[in-house]
Amino acid sequence: MERQSTYTATATIDELGILTGWSEGARRLLGYDAPAVVGRPAIALLAADGSAARRVLAGRERWNGTVPLRHRDGRLLELRVLAHRRTSDTGVTDWLVVSAVTVRSQPPRGEPLEEWTFLQSPFPLAIFDADLRLVRANRRMEHALALPEAAMRGLRLPHIVPGAASEEADGAMRLALESGRPQEARTGLGTELGAAAVLTPLKDAGGRVRAVCLSTQAPGQDTAAPARPSAESGSPVGPGADQARAAQELGEVTVPRLADVMAVDLFDTPREVDEEPGRPGPVVLRRAALRAVPDGHGPAYGAGVGEAVVCPLDSPPAQCLAASRPLLYDTTDPVVAEWAAADPGAAWLRASGARSLLVVPLLAQGSTLGVALFARRPGRGAFGPEELRLAQEFTARASAGIRQARASSRTRTTTMALQQSLLPHTLPAQAALEIATRYLPAATRAGVGGDWFDVIPLSGARVALVVGDVVGHGIRASATMGRLRTAVRTLADVDLPADELLTHLDDLVLRLAADEGSADPAAETAGGIGTTCLYAVYDPVSRRCTLARAGHPPPAVVMPDGAVRFLDVPAGPPLGLGGLPFEAVETELPEGSLLALYTNGLFEAREHDIDEALDKMFAALGRPAATLDSLCDHVLTELLSHRPDDDIALLVARTRVLHGDRVAAWELANDLTDVSRARRLACDQLSAWGLDEAAFPTELMVSELVTNAMRYGRPPVQLRLIHQDSTLICEVYDSSGSTPHMRRARIFDEGGRGLLLVAQLADRWGTRHDRVGKTVWAEQSVAGTTG
Repeated sequence: MERQSTYTATATIDELGILTGWSEGARRLLGYDAPAVVGRPAIALLAADGSAARRVLAGRERWNGTVPLRHRDGRLLELRVLAHRRTSDTGVTDWLVVSAVTVRSQPPRGEPLEEWTFLQSPFPLAIFDADLRLVRANRRMEHALALPEAAMRGLRLPHIVPGAASEEADGAMRLALESGRPQEARTGLGTELGAAAVLTPLKDAGGRVRAVCLSTQAPGQDTAAPARPSAESGSPVGPGADQARAAQELGEVTVPRLADVMAVDLFDTPREVDEEPGRPGPVVLRRAALRAVPDGHGPAYGAGVGEAVVCPLDSPPAQCLAASRPLLYDTTDPVVAEWAAADPGAAWLRASGARSLLVVPLLAQGSTLGVALFARRPGRGAFGPEELRLAQEFTARASAGIRQARASSRTRTTTMALQQSLLPHTLPAQAALEIATRYLPAATRAGVGGDWFDVIPLSGARVALVVGDVVGHGIRASATMGRLRTAVRTLADVDLPADELLTHLDDLVLRLAADEGSADPAAETAGGIGTTCLYAVYDPVSRRCTLARAGHPPPAVVMPDGAVRFLDVPAGPPLGLGGLPFEAVETELPEGSLLALYTNGLFEAREHDIDEALDKMFAALGRPAATLDSLCDHVLTELLSHRPDDDIALLVARTRVLHGDRVAAWELANDLTDVSRARRLACDQLSAWGLDEAAFPTELMVSELVTNAMRYGRPPVQLRLIHQDSTLICEVYDSSGSTPHMRRARIFDEGGRGLLLVAQLADRWGTRHDRVGKTVWAEQSVAGTTG
């Protein structure tokens, strides 16, 4: 029997029920193109009463089940779908609806003992196939995610639990699948499972990786602990990777040592202790941790981790926050009993059968972060003064960790936003190189660094490639990176040679260091001293590449025959040392050669075995790949076994060539009578290229540029036309080093209008200085085909 494939159909629907997104999988499934359905009511696709669907989804955050849909040809399709309600950072809410279509056949079940082990394991387990689609999930995983295996089968992790964390875990699974080595991904399943996920490649008898097993420890899992705690024993409740982890650590320390069940609820934004209350109303918190001594059921009641908790004003959490001190309750107290019976956020208390409740505010440096609730079951004595003291000590340490994690998170978020805004979002249009890039931010608490890359189109169809690495991490490094990237673009725009550009950049770093050092003498990396940079310019006409580097790792090149080597580019000093020269080299690259530029973070993970890392990079670059994006993924997969400790920027480029049928050049006599010949040659060439409509403006530009070169320049004078896709470039060279300037002629002046006319006719124009002489160029957009 032929094995079936699986694809995912997705759609997004806004709060008004209007379709706002429609994937290619949805088109394959129902036959409608996106323009035919986007903007229309989603109920138009239902083969049932739409009001019933609205009732089912009302008040829910997630739903799964079977939906009858009508195909474009009229057929009725019964599909199992999973729908998630999402709210963006800007407050916009919509629904993400996913469905795995034509799910592949289930793998054969194992022996009964193996099957029992998988299904009854105390740890959540899920198996994803080679396409990273879920094929098996045990009962613990179903329980943790509150979804049956049938609802998840055939879907990828980001569709089961949408979010950035799931995207990262999905990438880690890909690494495990391709490398054959286990990976780790913290909170890989979002907030439903709080512990680190372990991703284990599953191999067949021949050693080939066939699937990936995801396993984790759900919140509430018991750990062995002594019966009598002390504030100094056990795991410290210090700052974790984030505030959720710090809250979970509080549960790990206090359950079962101090309580049988506990919960941590936090404000989205901390409140000042002496802050005046706003409009009277319920207190809204968000659950950060829920943990209990296992009793066969676990704390899967009421609001789960990550969900909002609404506490009435007379509830114990609201009273505790209002008083800013611990409060002790007996659960038979009417206030507690009513709250536990009516509030979904307190369902865990009712389900646990607790008799004693201790509520402690989480306070740190004058701010109220939230509240911690501890409960004991009837078989254990009520909380006393000693337990109250321990609870306050534990929560004080947890509060410090949560506050620090929040501050680190805000700083990292700000730095990431700044870094992303400074890096190029899209690569510019150019025909000289096929390019793919990757940027991976550092995963350490030090924050994002200052690595960057850039692609800059230059005159004459050339392209500049830049990769740089600013010393340090955080906002300072990102801001310095932005300054240097802007400077490189400005210097490249005036067509400076590679070595001269780095010299000017070196002077800029020295000036920045002097300015910042006067304000902060202790700043070790003021202004970016120690920054490394590699600058390369590729010319698709001559196939020559000019490179210079300032302390940066050398670029790798893959020749068309598959040979991989480093280009011998003199290292040069890092930027900011001053007074030391930079040297540029020029090399010819055959068509189809591959350049790889990168930052040293690519080798940080293997710093103790750099030779092995280089071998792996060369092997990955030399491996055939369908696209350059796939090649980038191969390189990262080979060299990274975990999230990087330093930023990584990777840029790969495959060279293209403008052959003789796209370039025409002529030597002109240094005589004004030869201007008419230049016009005629240009018109004849445009006719051969099928660009007759561009003949008139090109003739005018050629006439003005050649006349200027003959009047004010020195021989030899050369004219060159370059036709690149929808762009026509006109260049005139002479051996004079003087730069032409555009000026506005007065009414009765006979001259002075040439360059002004060129500027009006061209999209871009400028002057490029060579070692000897200069080239004045003008670029215009054209339509037509090459003859």
